Amino acid sequence: MDLSDPSFEKTMTQDLLALISAATVAVCVCIGVVMNLTTLYDQDFDNMGLRTFCMFTVNSNIFEGIAMLMALPYTIDGLRKGHYHLPNWCVNLMYSSTTAVALTFLVSLFILAPFKGFRLIFSGSRFFLHAVCPILAILTFIFFICDHFVTIKEIAWAIIPVVLYGLVYFVMVVVIGEERGGWNDFYGFATKVPLWVSLVVITPLTFCTAALLRLGHNKLCLRRRQQDAQLYRNALAYADIRSIVKYMARARRRESNTADIVVPARTIWHLVENSGEDMSLSEGCKIYLDTFLETGTVLEQVSNIEAHQV
Repeated sequence: MDLSDPSFEKTMTQDLLALISAATVAVCVCIGVVMNLTTLYDQDFDNMGLRTFCMFTVNSNIFEGIAMLMALPYTIDGLRKGHYHLPNWCVNLMYSSTTAVALTFLVSLFILAPFKGFRLIFSGSRFFLHAVCPILAILTFIFFICDHFVTIKEIAWAIIPVVLYGLVYFVMVVVIGEERGGWNDFYGFATKVPLWVSLVVITPLTFCTAALLRLGHNKLCLRRRQQDAQLYRNALAYADIRSIVKYMARARRRESNTADIVVPARTIWHLVENSGEDMSLSEGCKIYLDTFLETGTVLEQVSNIEAHQV
């Protein structure tokens, strides 16, 4: 029987795309932030140079760049070992930061640009921080980040950075004020419109942005799991579900070249759901784990025999 993993090539392509896209976002963030720091004077914006760190645009993009950098070691390790997996905390970090920069993009496009001009809002460093980085981050999170379904409860993590910055902005602009060393109202959320208007607009916008990102991310993850399940069904047509799960474990163990174990529970769930056979998800996962470990032991024994022969 051919024990090649039918989903291996697709998984490695996904890993490579995640690596390239995450690295691209991080580089673009560096370009935009450095441009802001090296621009000591801008007649249209007061907060340049070191004062640029007052702005949510800059802070959210830095947060996004750090989140993308956190994913790089896992994607590189995945390419080296043939085993692409991002831990849940890493995906949640990217979810939170992507929500923040997506909000930056939406506010820039629909609130700031109509008042200050599209050319001004999307030129120079702002071209990277208001448009390029957020758009690339959204595409990366939805299309190239997998292995973790974002739950409804995790939307709260996506909203936290916006809430924290909102509190700091309120204290620095309204409570302290520019005259006493605080910030000027550079976004106009406290002076140009009543505070309650900003709160009514920004809060629902943040929640809707996080919800839409979650929807797109989860939908693509689900589609990939369904495709993987179909690949295994096609590879072992007419076989019973237990044989397919064992095949999955043996094939992935041979292809991955790593002892790290990640049970593809959602792929197994799709197989179980469409098989019509009497097998639970927990049983399928146990079969996968036992077979993976058994295959690993056999491979190690074969390697030792070959080493002695040499």
